Amino acid sequence: MHEGSPEAARRALRAMSVDLVQPADVIAVGSVEDREAAGMAARVYRPEGEGPWPTLVYLHGGGFVIGDLDTHDQVCRRLCSGAETVVISFDYQLAPESPYPAAVEDASAAVLWTAEHLHELGGTDLLAVGGDSAGGNLAAVVAQQHRDLVGAQVLIYPATHVLGDYPSRTENGAGYLLEVATMEWFFAHYGPSLEEVDTPRVSPLLGDLAGLAPALVVTAEFDPLRDEGEAYADALAAAGVRVDRHRYDGLVHGFLDMAAVSPAVEAALVDLTARTRALLHG
Repeated sequence: MHEGSPEAARRALRAMSVDLVQPADVIAVGSVEDREAAGMAARVYRPEGEGPWPTLVYLHGGGFVIGDLDTHDQVCRRLCSGAETVVISFDYQLAPESPYPAAVEDASAAVLWTAEHLHELGGTDLLAVGGDSAGGNLAAVVAQQHRDLVGAQVLIYPATHVLGDYPSRTENGAGYLLEVATMEWFFAHYGPSLEEVDTPRVSPLLGDLAGLAPALVVTAEFDPLRDEGEAYADALAAAGVRVDRHRYDGLVHGFLDMAAVSPAVEAALVDLTARTRALLHG
């Protein structure tokens, strides 16, 4: 991916996700509504039944450069149905067309808008934030920024410490789908300055974690981001935050899209959904 353009990378992700989904594979939910929210295209997923339900703001992964509402449609459907929650997915601005801090500002606006519309969305007072990879980074950032609004965090193999030095980056830096060279390519497009890299808006592990919402933090064994995700979970726990920290052995970064080809991924996603449900429903 890092040898091509952002446009080519976006097409490749859609080919690996959207284009492989057959009509019979689409996970059923109660309803799906495309709308505008907080100045962005958004998609609202509601479970079967009457509710009320918690509401989960979902921020897709893709290194701040790729990904969209469609590439993460199945993920949102799975969480909506299995965790019995309204999911609202936001199509935040991507780099390099809209570099940092555009994605952070969009994620913040998404939380604020959702907080104002909770009763027409899920109907309960619980607002959760979640995301995978870069989306997990954004979710962690806005959970810190809006700790008075966010009641739960679902962080799936999140990027938490850009300049950190972790063994998993060496052990898993090549050959396991996400490579360190691709991470560097993503971040070069994202574009924070050197002065901004070691701030909580870019590296949430460096923020004030006391008093944050309970969190689910999941990682994959063969992922260069594994150790910083687990370091974030451990730092949350050390700050007194209730954390469900779980590593899926044998899996790689990006496993959310691989259920159709891997029984191990399907089992992991069933477990991930159950853990999300337990977090959101107490």
